[in-house]
Amino acid sequence: MLRINGLDTPFAYRDVIEVVEAAGDRVDLIMLPKAGSSEDVAFLDKLLTQIEMHRGFSRPIGIEAQIETAAGFVWLREIARASARLKALIFGPGDYSASMHMPSSSIGEFDSHDELYPGHRWHAVMHGIVAAARAHGLRAMDGPYAGFKDAAGFERSCRIARALGFDGKQCIHPSQLAAANAVFGPSAEEVAQAEQVVRAYDQAVAEGRGAATLNGKMIDAANLRMARVVLEHRRGAGCQPAADC
Repeated sequence: MLRINGLDTPFAYRDVIEVVEAAGDRVDLIMLPKAGSSEDVAFLDKLLTQIEMHRGFSRPIGIEAQIETAAGFVWLREIARASARLKALIFGPGDYSASMHMPSSSIGEFDSHDELYPGHRWHAVMHGIVAAARAHGLRAMDGPYAGFKDAAGFERSCRIARALGFDGKQCIHPSQLAAANAVFGPSAEEVAQAEQVVRAYDQAVAEGRGAATLNGKMIDAANLRMARVVLEHRRGAGCQPAADC
């Protein structure tokens, strides 16, 4: 993956041309910072198309758009459907706080301002990113946590992102990798519960019963969808039986 400079600089187009022309057959994704409109994504799409045609690359390069400005938040829906190349939306807390004039002592960390606010300060934009991503079949990735020595704060940030539906989180230091993988990967208990739900539902269908239950609780279509999401995440992480996850 190549992260280019923002389109508000004079460097972005040269980043794309020089790297993709030379090594585009080995590049999977371009990360577009400060995506503020569908036109930003369309510009990168068109530039990649021209280079791929010129160099004869047969595999299209994907785009991951960082949502880290007020404009990016306002135009989330349009950005999410701007290109078939788009693979993910990423929250950028540092530049987003600057764009919104929200005081913050560091990128992605918790401070006294978070303690004052009666809720989660980034809830609106983070929820919006997940919703836009899910509506268009994209990944949703949370942004970095600058305090790489603050293990507890990083884990808390991961857990909040996962609670909101994010698929993963950017890491800026190797020490953060294990915690991120542990939080965003389904636990053995979650996988086992999901497998029980699917088995109970399938058994009810096979027996011709109009309702399925598990441990005294009704299982409906929503329960089944949630269980299948957990099992799909397990498969995406390369796990097989629950005990191996």
